[in-house]
Amino acid sequence: MLGSAGADTSLGAANWTEPLEFVILGFSGWPPALRAMLFALLLPLYLATLAGNLLIVALAAAAPSLHTPMYFFLGALSAVEVAYTLVLTPRMLAGFLLPPGGQALAPAACAAQMGLFVALGGSECLLLAAMALDRYLAVCRPLAYPRLMSPARCLRLLAVCCGAGAGLAAALTAVVFRLPFCRGGRVDHVFCDLPAVLLLACGDRALQERALLAACLLLLVLPLALILLSYGRVLLVILGVGDAAGRRKAFHTVASHLTVAVLHYGCATAMYARPLGSRSLAEDKLVSLVYINLTPLLYPAIYTLRNRDLQGALLRVLGRQPEAT
Repeated sequence: MLGSAGADTSLGAANWTEPLEFVILGFSGWPPALRAMLFALLLPLYLATLAGNLLIVALAAAAPSLHTPMYFFLGALSAVEVAYTLVLTPRMLAGFLLPPGGQALAPAACAAQMGLFVALGGSECLLLAAMALDRYLAVCRPLAYPRLMSPARCLRLLAVCCGAGAGLAAALTAVVFRLPFCRGGRVDHVFCDLPAVLLLACGDRALQERALLAACLLLLVLPLALILLSYGRVLLVILGVGDAAGRRKAFHTVASHLTVAVLHYGCATAMYARPLGSRSLAEDKLVSLVYINLTPLLYPAIYTLRNRDLQGALLRVLGRQPEAT
């Protein structure tokens, strides 16, 4: 079932058994009234998140004025957000209504949930970097931009982002589930998050912790450095050229992208760029309420409220504004 390499010999092979299932404890120990209140609060946020991201995906696909690389990547980012919330949120919401004791998951289902979460989160990190690269080329290399960001190259860049996220997720999930889980299968979290599951393993976890650190470097530090360098260069260019209206529009676009990047990388860094020994699972669960429920909702709000192109496309789809001539 699960791997048995690396067990701590001091425990003895007879002193531990692999769990037949994992139990997601979530907030099952909280009072029923409080859990019911959280369900009533978070369900509308979840529905609004789905509606907002699906709206961006639909507009990016249907509105001819949005058939540009920037909105291609924005639509892809929103599609990833839809999948991300579908993987995590429904089961978390169901946990608020179930009797105390947690939700049971087969080991394969737990591994699949972990892998999908890492794959989608990793793809999102890389897509944010791709969007920063797109804005850099559009502003700093305008003459070469149509060639450098052709539809075919945009598709290849999207495939690289998703493929790299999926590959890292498969590798991380594999190294975690190579260890024996000799501390039971009670996951003190709202889903099969990688650190929460890794804390249940016995034996030498050094390889797994190094793999997690390497993934944080590849998915958090390097893309964030690229984003900051790209937008720093973009800001220098737009402040030095163009009229006031053009500078204002470009600045609003950069500000929206930077806000989303800070939210995403800030939450991810706070959650995963820490050693296992310094973790408080109770605090991690509370933070998870933010990055699972609130942060995905802010993305479509930030992009649509600050983006006149999306607002105009929505009005045209609704028939309240004529197509630009």
